[in-house]
Amino acid sequence: MADKKPSKEDPVNMVKLLARNVLDGILDDLMENNVLNTEELRNLGKGLNFMVNNAGNLVDNITEKAQMAGKILKDRLLSHPKQLSLEYQRESEDQESEESSASSSSSTESEEENEESKDEERAASAHSMAVPPTAPLEIQGAQPSGRLKLCPHAHFRELKTKRADEIYPVMEKEGRTRLALIICNKEFHYLLNRNGSELDLLGMQDLLENLGYSVVIEENLTAQEMETALRQFAARPEHQSSDSTFLVFMSHGILNGICGTKHWDQEPDVLHDDTIFEIFNNRNCRSLRDKPKVIIMQACRGSGAGIVWFTTDSGKASAETHGQLLQSSICNDAVTKAHVEKDFIAFKSSTPHNVSWRHEISGSVFISQIIYYFKEYSWSHHLEEIFRKVQRSFETPNVVTQLPTIERLSMTRYFYLFPGN
Repeated sequence: MADKKPSKEDPVNMVKLLARNVLDGILDDLMENNVLNTEELRNLGKGLNFMVNNAGNLVDNITEKAQMAGKILKDRLLSHPKQLSLEYQRESEDQESEESSASSSSSTESEEENEESKDEERAASAHSMAVPPTAPLEIQGAQPSGRLKLCPHAHFRELKTKRADEIYPVMEKEGRTRLALIICNKEFHYLLNRNGSELDLLGMQDLLENLGYSVVIEENLTAQEMETALRQFAARPEHQSSDSTFLVFMSHGILNGICGTKHWDQEPDVLHDDTIFEIFNNRNCRSLRDKPKVIIMQACRGSGAGIVWFTTDSGKASAETHGQLLQSSICNDAVTKAHVEKDFIAFKSSTPHNVSWRHEISGSVFISQIIYYFKEYSWSHHLEEIFRKVQRSFETPNVVTQLPTIERLSMTRYFYLFPGN
């Protein structure tokens, strides 16, 4: 009688047969070379026999559980789509205020989310921009990557003496009372909440504290409340024994201002840039006269994408740009001669009329890049060099594009932070 062959439709029996054939050959070799004796082979055979005979049960069990797990996973994915979203959000108020004022039911909100899904999918791919690039090999500080690199005291002393006429005076740590202010608006009455901004807040607070600043934090303020907070901060007596200050704003924004928590199209709630500069200029904040005043703004300045498609022949565009720059360089004598506004630098997350991006999970790309480059280079580079490194990290347009800008620069010297000193 011919040997009974396993059915092609029975993969379990095929596995059993293959396993037996392979194991028989291996066990024969082990016996011939006296690796195993008869008793050891008998015990091993019992275990292998149990495994082979139960292979069918194992396959059936896995199949049943896989089907059940697949159903549960599918139900979870379909019923909780927002849990899986890793989306970038615009910081502009225009589109969000329209959505917020027009929607009063969950069904309407769902439609708006569907309309925005294409932009959000494109934005999610920009998450890689937030990953800090590799620092050049020649840059070596006193701390490992991920922590603020400290400036060796000898380097601090040497640079402070050698470039005394070129840099802003840096006070000794003992007796110095540096202050910084962070205003972070996350929750809004009419605009979408800025989810993820709490990470920006914590990151900037940690950075500034490590740089030697006592950080004052204000959250969820209207424009009037922001102005009041700024005036109170400007009047702090600690500025007299400080050598600089930082003002950090995180909110929705428009072209020339920061949105308060009650902002919407019909009733704007905006803190204008001019108000900030006016509060801290040399006329109104004499304690900070001739001292660096650094303003950092994470907010949209419009709804534009900030990109343009062009051909390789750019001569005409270059000529027009040169003419615009030439005109703009002639107009500001009054402010310069008066020296009312001096020692400022404003670093904004995008160019005028364009958006900046914030990730709901990891925060804004702009703030994360600032934190990275400050930690890597503030021990050896002055502030403008650090800001320029941040700009260069955005130089090549990505799927989601923004370009930080340095504005209203009236510093007459280089500002070194010298962390650790």
